[in-house]
Amino acid sequence: MIKENELSEKIIGAAIEVHRALGPGLLESAYEECLCKELGLKKISFERQKSLPIKYKGVDLDCGCRLDLGVENLVIVELKSITNLLPIHRAQLLTYLKLTHLKLGLLINFNVPVLTKGIKRVVNKL
Repeated sequence: MIKENELSEKIIGAAIEVHRALGPGLLESAYEECLCKELGLKKISFERQKSLPIKYKGVDLDCGCRLDLGVENLVIVELKSITNLLPIHRAQLLTYLKLTHLKLGLLINFNVPVLTKGIKRVVNKL
């Protein structure tokens, strides 16, 4: 989990940089685009809008699930730009972690005055 923790600090730093530049109030897609640019500048590899097939009874199904960002095949980042994070957002990220067998996810809501108040770490206890 040490590598995931170090990586999550870098991701959070990149998100804070984006939030400082843009502030709250934009669409999620704008923050996603800028965060991807920032991660690229920091030479952090990621996959954007990665398809997440669901295996059901031994069959892979394409149900249209997509991860906002998969970072270095270690951390899932789900982005929001909403008034309040709800329990369903945490549950969604936890389900993604279980389906991918990853340990750590970050739920980042950019629609807050101070970004640190909009970040939630979600851990999959495998």
